[in-house]
Amino acid sequence: MIELKNINYTYGGGTTQQIHALKDVSLQIPDGQFIGLIGHTGSGKSTLIQHLNGLVKATSGDILYNGQSIYAEGFSMKGLRSKVGLVFQYPEHQLFETDVFTDVCFGPKNLGLDAEEIRARAREALDLVGLDESYDKVSPFELSGGQKRRVAIAGVLAMKPDVLILDEPTAGLDPKGRDEILDQVAKLHRERGITVVLVSHSMEDVAKYVDRIIVMNHGQVAFDGVPKEVFRHYQELETMGLAAPQVTYIVQALRAKGFPIGEDITTVEEAKAAILQVVGGKR
Repeated sequence: MIELKNINYTYGGGTTQQIHALKDVSLQIPDGQFIGLIGHTGSGKSTLIQHLNGLVKATSGDILYNGQSIYAEGFSMKGLRSKVGLVFQYPEHQLFETDVFTDVCFGPKNLGLDAEEIRARAREALDLVGLDESYDKVSPFELSGGQKRRVAIAGVLAMKPDVLILDEPTAGLDPKGRDEILDQVAKLHRERGITVVLVSHSMEDVAKYVDRIIVMNHGQVAFDGVPKEVFRHYQELETMGLAAPQVTYIVQALRAKGFPIGEDITTVEEAKAAILQVVGGKR
């Protein structure tokens, strides 16, 4: 489990350019949850996730990983980063080797594992993200955007992390590529019990995949709950530059016209089932 206690982070402290990126943030991230982290640009969500594996150090407050302060003297940041893996928004920032397989081997190699274990982990990770051996010797820079993201995710998975943090993993992808990436992540979460923190601008994706949504606004946690609970506040989300899934607005419009449909619908599948039930009942 990761626990944040009264985390504050200030850019440019003591200068005229001082910005309070995080303000007194306290959160618990239990093992095995699939969390969606949303917020407008500048809300603090990217700064927050960089605290989770120690890439950025809080100005004040504490972060505990499995009960231990990551800021305690002697705490192994290298060990933390092998267990809390972060995949950046732009995969190019994480890809630098001459071919795909060598790139994915980089993380396990830094853990000091033997050659056989390194290769086994790399192969398993690439299989998990749906890239077979035909990609092994291909330069990562010759791949499509979606394939690059898969390699970047595989590079983190090869470390066998307990927590996988994904910063806008589907940005710039077409709908098919987006679904493929997120279906793969959901499968990892389901089959391996890995904790996932998904940063996304897509309310549809968040509604479809996550168990819990954390909404950031001006460096603070505005809402924290299950998707149905958070999206009930769609009008307040709009004032923060966000929105609910499109189907939520369709449901509200139907309700306003007297159509007897539940207000807590957040996915197309739920809306379809509810509408068919009402229509079937009227027959």
